[in-house]
Amino acid sequence: MNAGIKRRMSRPGAAYCRGLTLVENLIALLVLSIGLLGLASLQTASLQFNTSAYQRTQATILASDMADRLRANRQAALNDLYTVAFENAPRACGGADMNGTVPQQDISAWLNTIACRLPESSGSIARNGNEFTFTVRWDDSQGRENPMQFRFTTAL
Repeated sequence: MNAGIKRRMSRPGAAYCRGLTLVENLIALLVLSIGLLGLASLQTASLQFNTSAYQRTQATILASDMADRLRANRQAALNDLYTVAFENAPRACGGADMNGTVPQQDISAWLNTIACRLPESSGSIARNGNEFTFTVRWDDSQGRENPMQFRFTTAL
């Protein structure tokens, strides 16, 4: 028998098994690339949402902290010594001014903590009878929206 015929007979169907072509490899690489790009954009969005949630949590903690300071010094709060308006320009993170009365020290420490924990932030305290409204404003927009704002109202 001829050697070529023996080879073909020993491996039936060998003529039809040729492996992947270059086009099939490129298509598989394209599908994999699109999937990885989608995964990267999902991860980026997740990080942005987690940062935003962290900043909202910080604003909540800071407003509650100031409410506790007012409860500790109730009479001064009812005498309007804790009323604060938003500042025109955001403060820089630095040392709080610990001179003056207890309400002045509390306000200075609170505004400094806001500036240190939140980007381009400011705070205000408004009184309406026995109710106090604490507002914390910060820039969470990344250039897309207005600044975020958290408002907390409590009665003394």
